[in-house]
Amino acid sequence: MNVRFGPFVVNAQTRQIRRDGTEVHLPTKAFDLLCALIERRPDVVAKNELLRLVWPDAYVVEANLNVLIGEIRRALGDDPQHPQYIRTVHGIGYAFCGDAVDDDRAPRRERRSGTRFWIVWKERTFALSEGDNVIGRHPECSIWLDEPGVSRRHARIHVDSLTNRVVLEDLNSTNGTCVRQTPIATAHPLIDGDVLQIGSVELTFRAWSADSSRETERIHRKRR
Repeated sequence: MNVRFGPFVVNAQTRQIRRDGTEVHLPTKAFDLLCALIERRPDVVAKNELLRLVWPDAYVVEANLNVLIGEIRRALGDDPQHPQYIRTVHGIGYAFCGDAVDDDRAPRRERRSGTRFWIVWKERTFALSEGDNVIGRHPECSIWLDEPGVSRRHARIHVDSLTNRVVLEDLNSTNGTCVRQTPIATAHPLIDGDVLQIGSVELTFRAWSADSSRETERIHRKRR
């Protein structure tokens, strides 16, 4: 999705918002919410549906949705009393009310060789998106770890699919971040199978590429 409205361009592929060519910062979950509203414009999207879209694997209270709407409005300079882009429908949900059009001029970046990246925690998997993926105890984080030894915004994984480069960075967490039991102080590149220690939680980084996938091994069963 590449959409232009007012001075803004939203590129879902690169997960970027630009205002007159200058990038505007928006947290991961707020970006996901904005994209969901734009895709369904001009329809009103119910709050329970937005909660399901932004937090598909977790129960989150409605107040978190209100926080994200506030972040979007601040990023866009939108006045809730006289909205240009985000309209509140009290008791129901929100709608994107801006005059938005598809923009073919927005830069496009595609994953090279069909590479996919994800994080494994216990029996759960978290697909990593292009750009920043924040790990932490706060429900707005891309990878939500509801564990006491994890900081609210503990670490960040940045994915650059154009170069197939993925790096991990600690966000001044209380209990630190390790890769293969070694603490990291700066951005650290990740490779398939790396074990990450996020405070008290152990995660595994996985990468898959269509170019490197192996054929299915044939199993030879013994005859009875």
